[in-house]
Amino acid sequence: MKFAICNETYQDWDFERACAHIAKTGYDGVEIAPFTLKDDPRDLTEADGIRLAKIATSAGLEIVGLHWLMVKPSWLHLTTPDNLLRKDTVRFACHLARFCAALGGEILVWGSPKQRNLEEGWDYKEAQKRAADALHMISDAAGAAGVTIAVEPLGRKETNFLNTAAETIELIEMVDSPACRLHLDVKAMSDEGKEIPDIIRDSAAHTVHFHANDPNLRGPGFGEVRFEPIMAALAETGYDRYVSVEVFDYSPDPETIAIKSLEYLKSVIGA
Repeated sequence: MKFAICNETYQDWDFERACAHIAKTGYDGVEIAPFTLKDDPRDLTEADGIRLAKIATSAGLEIVGLHWLMVKPSWLHLTTPDNLLRKDTVRFACHLARFCAALGGEILVWGSPKQRNLEEGWDYKEAQKRAADALHMISDAAGAAGVTIAVEPLGRKETNFLNTAAETIELIEMVDSPACRLHLDVKAMSDEGKEIPDIIRDSAAHTVHFHANDPNLRGPGFGEVRFEPIMAALAETGYDRYVSVEVFDYSPDPETIAIKSLEYLKSVIGA
């Protein structure tokens, strides 16, 4: 099992400085939100990816991949019945897959709750089919680049589409591509009403990536969620990929978040 942290944790730090601290803290990798690199991620180029990969590698880090994919441009949408808008969404996601490959990353975490929400009157099954068709096209491009789409269930306060791992697995099976798999997030799983270790065990065959955080929007160990059974379930299922720290409350500061989160996760494994 390897550990990473998401780069937006470092807010206004430049990428080189952030990578230096991440590596010094003891993480193995860094996960990147595209909007932190350019205001319009459509302008990110393969040359940008190669340059950023060199910075991370020089610090001793792997680039895990990308997340927060649809923050900018904000009008893109996965389940919309607007065919042109959905085509634009597919085109942008394919661009991010190629950029991710240039970074040396392997994962695109597909969260983006607002960009998949169902509007009033939309039929769930029809929207599910639209999402599956779009993700299949994106997965073809991603798979060719050596990148995997990791679809993320999210809590009911964030979206009304894909709120559980089981719903997300149903969609993934409709996509029917080895380049489309499941991402699990502790904050999101806390909203399911099912024990998190049970979700992990039941989803093991599909899981390709994992975020460690707390429903209070802070890092692992900063809230009430006990990670001992969570990490034990991951180990039990043979999960040996990245566990990335992702927070939404950036207090008190990036250094404390990074250091304390990793110390906690390692202590839980040690215990």
